[in-house]
Amino acid sequence: MDLKWTNSEDIAIELSDLHPETDPLSLRFTDLHKLVTGLPNFKDDPKLSNEAKLEAIQMAWYEEWKDNHGG
Repeated sequence: MDLKWTNSEDIAIELSDLHPETDPLSLRFTDLHKLVTGLPNFKDDPKLSNEAKLEAIQMAWYEEWKDNHGG
């Protein structure tokens, strides 16, 4: 499945699988942007991101991270 900026839940799951020990709240949006655009099945225009989309991904990833770390 090709991922786009609007697939925040799916992106969060991928990031959680690839970076299980990373607390997503510790990342700057510039670093999060690099991680998202570096995903093998991310097929959207990197320039179409914005703060709201990155925040949605970060929050979805945080929920995954909490579930995996007993939060």
